[in-house]
Amino acid sequence: MLGLLALDTRFPRPPGDLGRGDAWGVPVLRRVVARAAPSAIVRPAAGADLDTVLPPFVQAARELAQAGVQAITTSCGFLVLAQQRLQEALPVPVVTSSLLLLPQCLQHERRVGVLTIDDRSLGEAHLLAAGVPRDRLADVVVQGVAPAGHFASSILGDRATLDLARAAGDVVAAALALRQRDAGLRTVVLECTNMPPYRQAVEAATGLRTLCLLDHPVLRALAGAAGRQ
Repeated sequence: MLGLLALDTRFPRPPGDLGRGDAWGVPVLRRVVARAAPSAIVRPAAGADLDTVLPPFVQAARELAQAGVQAITTSCGFLVLAQQRLQEALPVPVVTSSLLLLPQCLQHERRVGVLTIDDRSLGEAHLLAAGVPRDRLADVVVQGVAPAGHFASSILGDRATLDLARAAGDVVAAALALRQRDAGLRTVVLECTNMPPYRQAVEAATGLRTLCLLDHPVLRALAGAAGRQ
């Protein structure tokens, strides 16, 4: 069983959104962290007060561990800033963000792309927290979706409705912009857990391989074990 720490949101989550329990291929125990709105988490590292933000996540994660989950993940890639402190507080593996895939990717690729919901807020602190070596920071190409676009405004504004076609268009447009910036890219990591519903469209439009939280070895192994039962 997987534990899922979810932000406190109302925006729609289409099939494939990793904030949904049915996206993982394994039984999921989901805990919503009260008052943890997207706008409180998707912020520059310099403005994020972990001492204020983190305690409710630690408490919810401890409840999940006590309930018997084998690993814990989250519904927001920006929580990578809390990776170390959450792991230190818990007896089970913690995988806060798909950004944790970057170090392994960089072992095999010259540069790796990241698609994020907000490239103005995702900075060096997040990449360092994900384990990216300081001397490889420049090899991570970060591209955000349009800040005023439908996808970003619907998610960060926590709106009650979401137009899937418009959201997909925003994510694909950002992926194409990333592709233009570096034609040699092979892989793009989807920081945002709301992006996997559009990963096939991104791959078809760009030829890039997409990675998300589902591809982390710890979570993939858990799903594989569940499938063998």
